Amino acid sequence: MRLNQFISIHSKFSRRESDRLLQSGRVKIGHKIADVATQIPQEILENPRKNYKNFRIFIDNKELFYHKDSNYTAIVYHKPKGELVSRVDSKNRRLIYDGLGARYKHFMPVGRLDFASEGVLILSDSKEVVKKLMESSLPRIYSVKIDCKINEKMIKAMNEGLTLKDARKGGHKLSKIKEMSFAPMEFEIIKNANISKLKILLKEGKNRELRRFFAHFNATILDLVRLSYGFIHLNHLKAGKMRFFSKQEYEDLREFMEYGYEG
Repeated sequence: MRLNQFISIHSKFSRRESDRLLQSGRVKIGHKIADVATQIPQEILENPRKNYKNFRIFIDNKELFYHKDSNYTAIVYHKPKGELVSRVDSKNRRLIYDGLGARYKHFMPVGRLDFASEGVLILSDSKEVVKKLMESSLPRIYSVKIDCKINEKMIKAMNEGLTLKDARKGGHKLSKIKEMSFAPMEFEIIKNANISKLKILLKEGKNRELRRFFAHFNATILDLVRLSYGFIHLNHLKAGKMRFFSKQEYEDLREFMEYGYEG
């Protein structure tokens, strides 16, 4: 990570303002004026509270306290199809950390997307952040494509909710989940034909919830993309690519961590 981005995350300055500070010689690392191209050492990103003394940042001779206890880093990864949200796999399938690279091995994912799904996956180096995001009712929006027309039974179940005594169909063959309840869903039908497309909003992430739901109606999901998770949106991030949270997203995250979400 470049120094300008690091400053924008941990201060009131935008990335562009951070660039101007660096160009005008107002930023120092220790006693030396920082270079515009300065990169943040990996040990700082991994453990700032332990290592900050070796990389003290000063702006206009005032120290930037990026090592305070509330410090954390969060990233957005566009998980592609064919990657497993796991650290290890006995079948040697591709993992998200193969796509992200070794520098993010210590980051933890907020929930999961199954092997055949893609889209927004948030990761952080803070257990507290991951736990609170995962357990929240922040809306998750999905784009779903199924192999048949959307019928009245599906629409009724999406509007009213559904409880299945046998929800194994659509789940992983090794899953121990047998029963599942589905809360009413907010949805928009984009296309209703032999191959149909919907946009669906969920407020929790149950194991293969949408695949199990549509399998009950003998429909197979052809594509499933998570477009957003709360205030984090996929936008134009390409599959297999990652980015750091923006300054606004960090502000939203800090507000969420302090006040939670009511929706």
